[in-house]
Amino acid sequence: MINNKPKIKIGIVAVSRDCFPESLAVNRRKALVAAYTKKYGADEIYECPVCIVESEIHMCQALEDIKKAGCNALCVYLGNFGPEISETLLAKHFDGPKMFCAAAEETSKDGGLIQGRGDAYCGMLNASYNLKLRNIKAYIPEYPVGTAEQCADMIHEFAPIAKAVYALNHLKIISFGPRPLNFLACNAPIKQLYNIGVEIEENSELDLFESFNKHAGDARIKDVVADMEKELGAGNKKPEILEKLAQYELTLLDWVEAHKGYREFVAIAGKCWPAFQTQFGFVPCYVNSRLTKMGIPVSCEVDIYGCLSEFIGTVVSDDTVTLLDINNTVPQDIYDEDIKGKHGTYTIKDTFMGFHCGNTASTKLSFCEMKYQLIMARALPVEVTNGTLEGDIAPGPITFYRLQSTSDNILRAYIAQGEVLPVATRSFGGIGIFAIPEMGRFYRHVLIEKNFPHHGAVAFGHFGKALYEVFKYIGVEADEIGYNQPKGVLYKGENPFA
Repeated sequence: MINNKPKIKIGIVAVSRDCFPESLAVNRRKALVAAYTKKYGADEIYECPVCIVESEIHMCQALEDIKKAGCNALCVYLGNFGPEISETLLAKHFDGPKMFCAAAEETSKDGGLIQGRGDAYCGMLNASYNLKLRNIKAYIPEYPVGTAEQCADMIHEFAPIAKAVYALNHLKIISFGPRPLNFLACNAPIKQLYNIGVEIEENSELDLFESFNKHAGDARIKDVVADMEKELGAGNKKPEILEKLAQYELTLLDWVEAHKGYREFVAIAGKCWPAFQTQFGFVPCYVNSRLTKMGIPVSCEVDIYGCLSEFIGTVVSDDTVTLLDINNTVPQDIYDEDIKGKHGTYTIKDTFMGFHCGNTASTKLSFCEMKYQLIMARALPVEVTNGTLEGDIAPGPITFYRLQSTSDNILRAYIAQGEVLPVATRSFGGIGIFAIPEMGRFYRHVLIEKNFPHHGAVAFGHFGKALYEVFKYIGVEADEIGYNQPKGVLYKGENPFA
């Protein structure tokens, strides 16, 4: 099984202006590394011994050192004012995500603001100016100047951002089949995938069907079935379908291994209707959930940007995610009986139900059962619609988000933090009752106004801060990142008299 999430090592390189004491930058770098190690351990950082002192030769030496140390991310640390040319040249020539932060002044005692003054507060301005001159993308924290402990926190917050940016530059999306008939919702140009460093391999579902048939009788099927039985427990309501599902799971895993090529990471945009059920003899929802739990996100309905969004969330949260329809309103009776006055100040417009047929991992459900896909079974024999994993989604904090290319090839995204409420859904599929502050306005003025499709990715926890920085880093303009604005803050185009 492939490792589908990156490990990160951030090279910390101190820089010094030649008219400032080099020791100021070196000692502050040592204090920063010590503070980080004490709080977070040393696994994700590397202290570069080369301090760049206004020298392109030093820059080359530092670059060679961090590359030799296996660093795939960079932190340029201004221990004093810093050499604006060589420090930004380091960022230019380093192939990987990078950040800049700077040292705050330490004390006024014993001449601390004379020989010990570093002026990195000023140097960050020149660094940012030079980054723009050279068209270099870099992460700069909200307030990038701090003590050793504060800069350690900044680097720690950079780590999941760096992982996501690195992962996208080493990702291949594998898709099967065109989107289903009469399903334009998830249609989007793939040009932006290439722009952010993602490769895509598009396949026919006929190719997938051929590979599936070749896996009939695979000796590994028995073990996969046993693992499914263990996972499902008492929820194993369709034991007769497990062998086919195991055969399909092995088909996908073998395809990933055979087709990932030079890429380190993989995500899948899968086909699941309308001919899938009648030809394969099941629906793939449960298998999709199992691969997603393994760290290989699988989107439904050939939603390419959906699986891309899932992958980003998987890396940022270091956890399983899911992809849901922003599906239906909460009935008034459920709101009145189980939500109103019991779960904060949510109005009924702040709530909705997130649903998909059965692709959410068992670890993210309060309970689960293997069932058939009710909507498809309205028009097909039940026996070819088995394979969904149904249950209410576990309550807790969530982040609803999506990265999308528009039809005219503009990158756009949204992020909204909220929670899944501990309220029974009384419905079917993998489903939960979601509450997001000011969801009604967000639904109208971001999701509808900005033409987002109905699929949204869900990370289980609040990761809006990191996701926002990832989206900015890869090129989404700030005004193209929507969020659920608080009451009283109007969206562009929102009627102030409404």
